[in-house]
Amino acid sequence: MIAHNLPVLLILAPLIGAILAALSRNGFAAWLIALLASALTAAVALALLWRVQAEGVISYRIGGWAPELGIEYRVDAVNAFIVLLVGIIAVLTMIFARRSVLAEIIPERVAWFYTMMLLCITGLLGIAVTGDAFNAFVFLEISSLSTYTLIALGRDRRALVAAYQYLIVGTIGATFYVIGVGLIYLTTGTLNLGLIVERLADIESSRALIVAEAFIVVGIGLKLALFPLHAWLPNAYAYAPSSAAVLLASTATKVAIYLLARFLFTVFGGHVDVGSVPLGSILIGLSLAAMFLASAAAVVQNDIKRLLAFSSVGQIGYITLGLALANPIGLTGGLLHLFNHALMKGAAFMAMGAIVLRTGTAKLDELAGIGRAMPWTAAALTIAGLALIGVPGTSGFVSKYYLLLGALEAGHGWLAILIVASSFIAVLYVGRIVEVVWFREPALAAREASEAPLEMLLPMWALAGATIWLGVRAEGPAGLARAAADALLRVAP
Repeated sequence: MIAHNLPVLLILAPLIGAILAALSRNGFAAWLIALLASALTAAVALALLWRVQAEGVISYRIGGWAPELGIEYRVDAVNAFIVLLVGIIAVLTMIFARRSVLAEIIPERVAWFYTMMLLCITGLLGIAVTGDAFNAFVFLEISSLSTYTLIALGRDRRALVAAYQYLIVGTIGATFYVIGVGLIYLTTGTLNLGLIVERLADIESSRALIVAEAFIVVGIGLKLALFPLHAWLPNAYAYAPSSAAVLLASTATKVAIYLLARFLFTVFGGHVDVGSVPLGSILIGLSLAAMFLASAAAVVQNDIKRLLAFSSVGQIGYITLGLALANPIGLTGGLLHLFNHALMKGAAFMAMGAIVLRTGTAKLDELAGIGRAMPWTAAALTIAGLALIGVPGTSGFVSKYYLLLGALEAGHGWLAILIVASSFIAVLYVGRIVEVVWFREPALAAREASEAPLEMLLPMWALAGATIWLGVRAEGPAGLARAAADALLRVAP
C-alpha cells in the first residue's frame, strides 16, 4: 500500500510538514518538524529510485482518474534521479540551518522561514514528478512564491530588492511558460505530457507548436538563469539567508533544468517541424556565453556569495551544453554535472554561511587568513572550489570529462577545447579565494573568529566529502545519469 503511494507521499511529506511548522509558531519546533519532514522526503525519494530501477516507469493517477481527465504523477529514471538529489540536499540543509537561521532571521519569523523552506521543497518535488504540464506550472508557482519569501526574510534590506527583482523576472517566466502550455493544449487537446507526445505524432505541421516551444524555453530559461536571462540570480543568492541560498543554489535551478530537458526531449524531441528549429545551436552559443562571461564576472567580485552566484550561472552553462549536445555521452555529462554541481555549490554556500555566522561578513578583502581560524570550513570551501574548476580527483572533473567526450562524439573538437579553456577562468576566481583565505595575514574578522559549530560542519563535510568520493568512485551517479540520459533520448536499455 505504502509502496504504491510513494509518488504522492513524496509531495505530502514536506507539504504537511509546512502546515505543521506554520501552526507551531515556535522556531525550534518548526525546525524539528522541517528536519523530520525532509528526512522522510529523502527516504521516500530513495525508495522511489529503487522501485524505478526494479520495475521501470511508475504511473500514479491522482484520485484514480484517467490521464485524459485527471493528473498523473509519472516517475522514471530521469525524475527519480532529480528527486533523490532534492531529498538529499533538503535534509542536509535542514541540519545546517538551525544555527544559521537563529543568527540571520528575526525570532518571530523563524517558524515561517521553515514553512517556506518546506513549501519550496514541495514545489520543486512536484515539478519533478508530475506528468501534467499545467500541474507543473502550479508547482512552479508554489516553489517560486516561497522562494521570493525566503529571500525577503533576510535581515539585509537589499534582500527585499533582490526578492522583488526575482518576483518580476519569475512572474514573466511563469507567464511565458503558461502561454506555451496553453498553445500546446489548443493544438493537442490535453495537458498530460505522455498524451501530448502521442498526439504530436499525428500533427504534420503547426506554427503554434513552434511558438509554444519558444515560449516554454524562454519561460523556463528565466527560471533556471540561462544566460543572458540570469540577472535576478546574483543578488538573490548574495542577500538570501545562508540556508536559503544553500537550498536554492543546489536545487531550484536544477529542477528547472530538468523541466527544460523534459520538454525538449520528451515532448518536442519526436516532432520534426519543432525539432527543425535550430535550438541546439542557439543553446550551445548561450551555454558558451555563460561559461566564459559569467565566469569572468565572478573573477571581479569582492563578495564571495556573489562570486559563487556568478559561478553558478557559468556552471549552468556546462549543464545546458550537455542538453544541447543531445548525444548519450554529452547528455550524461550534463545531467551528471547537474548532480555534482548541486553537491559542490551546496558545500560552498554552507561554508560561506558558517563564515558569515562567525565573522558577519562575506567580503573577500575582510576574510584574509580566515583559514587559520576556521580550517575545516575553509577546507570545505576549497574542495568545492577545486571541483568547480574540474580538478582531477573531484566530481567536477568527471562530469566535465563526459562533456568533453560528448563534444568529441558530436564532431565538435573546437567545443572540447572551449570547455577546457573556460575551466581556466574558474582557476582565477577560485585562486583568489584560496590565496586570500589561506595565504594572507589574518584580518580583524579572522583574528576574532572561531571554527563553525559541529552541526554546521557535518552537513558541509558530507557534501565536500561526497565531492571527493564521487570524483574517485563515480560509478553510482554516473550510472544514474546515463540511465536518465537514455530515458530522455529513448535509448533501449
